[in-house]
Amino acid sequence: MRLTHKVAIITGGGSGIGKAIAQAFVREGAQVVISGRNQVKLQSAAKEIGPNCVPVTCDVADPAEITSLVNAAVEKFKRVDILVNNAGVLLPGTAETLSDEVWEQTFNTNVRGVWQLSRAVLPHMRAGGGGSIINMGSVLSSLGARNRVAYAASKGAVLAMTKAMALDHAAENIRVNCICPGIVETEMVAAFGMDESARKQRIAMHPAGRFGQPDDLAGMAVLLASDESMWITGSAFTVDGGYSAQ
Repeated sequence: MRLTHKVAIITGGGSGIGKAIAQAFVREGAQVVISGRNQVKLQSAAKEIGPNCVPVTCDVADPAEITSLVNAAVEKFKRVDILVNNAGVLLPGTAETLSDEVWEQTFNTNVRGVWQLSRAVLPHMRAGGGGSIINMGSVLSSLGARNRVAYAASKGAVLAMTKAMALDHAAENIRVNCICPGIVETEMVAAFGMDESARKQRIAMHPAGRFGQPDDLAGMAVLLASDESMWITGSAFTVDGGYSAQ
């Protein structure tokens, strides 16, 4: 039980990668708070995961809801040891086609939400003697892709913020790392409605011969949350079936 006695907050925990990480954390002994905007989906996920998983509705683009989320976690479990900044949006567009609203929505969720939630948990981690912040980046944190200007820019910012925060808080035993997935079978990806030809084309971009599954990310998150990674901070871990190795 690698996460016994640890308390984690996982955003975007109602489905996909966030839910898979929550399941893995609970299996490893953690007490978990999952958050998201869809209360019904959150409650269903928490019921499936078990009594050590508590759902709290939160839109990470709303600072007031971030405060309520952290307060709820501390009130329930008395501490916060792990934060997984997983919530995100992927809205397509080029520099010319993106609206101001889409750009702002992307950065409010993918960047400002990560910063503000991290800021909110840092005092609790410090009081508990340390902690682990795990940010969800993307292969597009360091690579480009067509029609993904806002998303790629936001995930590049997440990677840069990860490294800067790691330097700021290393002496406090607070580690900050980033997981950078390739294409993973989630509701976000399904929303793009790829036809069979497009799907085969994108799968072919992954040398492993398939898209990732949410569970493919959970093991890395467990490692970074556990004491096994005590000397790892400021790092980015690519989990992409070989996509970025080409």
